[in-house]
Amino acid sequence: MSATRRLTGWRARWAGRERPVAHVPGPVVLALVLALAGQIVWHAARPGPSARVVALPPAPPHGVAALGSLGDPVLGAKLLMLWLQAFDNQPGVSVPLASLDYQRVREWLDLALRLDPRIQYPLLAAARVYGSVADPERKRAMFEFVRERFLDDPDRRWPWLAHAVIAAKHQLHDLPLALRYARDLTEHARGPGVPAWARDMSVIVLQEMGELEAARILIGGLLESGRVSDPHEVRFLVGRLAEIEQAERAR
Repeated sequence: MSATRRLTGWRARWAGRERPVAHVPGPVVLALVLALAGQIVWHAARPGPSARVVALPPAPPHGVAALGSLGDPVLGAKLLMLWLQAFDNQPGVSVPLASLDYQRVREWLDLALRLDPRIQYPLLAAARVYGSVADPERKRAMFEFVRERFLDDPDRRWPWLAHAVIAAKHQLHDLPLALRYARDLTEHARGPGVPAWARDMSVIVLQEMGELEAARILIGGLLESGRVSDPHEVRFLVGRLAEIEQAERAR
């Protein structure tokens, strides 16, 4: 018998066994209907998917992070910063920066700098991203981190401490703190790549604080030390000195 004939025979036999739905016993139909209704009710009663905020974990030890970089700490530092910057965008929820544990943020930023001391992005993130929140204490924590890491490499990391000076003055309205950072710039950032306006920020802050005598002494010390060789910076300091002396006479 050919395959076609066998298939035709099977179809005929199964067709003979089919029965109308009306022949299905009532209890069986009722059970099926109840089961379907139960499935619908169960799915409707289930709570929808909820977003859950995950806390920022502690940073791993430097040795573990270096091992995970597979011999390329520069790439490891970059990937670490990309992960940290994306951490506030979690599945289904956006985490405000001000709700993060800033001690742990600091640990991750510090780890990135230890992996690649030449990278600037952790300090930029500290000063401009995590330091931009409205919480004054978190701002101060980030600016202190910038100051500490600035002291490790002043001639390369001065831009972020200069930003901290401006932020302390205009955002925190804390002139003593701005002066503290500005003095660090004046004393430690001495390389040829550091602009005069950054080195001389302490003079400007002292003037704004009304500390004219201290500003005059600072300018005199800078001019006499021989550290200032740029003619434009010399003119700037001499002009400031004249302004201070005029203001002192007017008192």
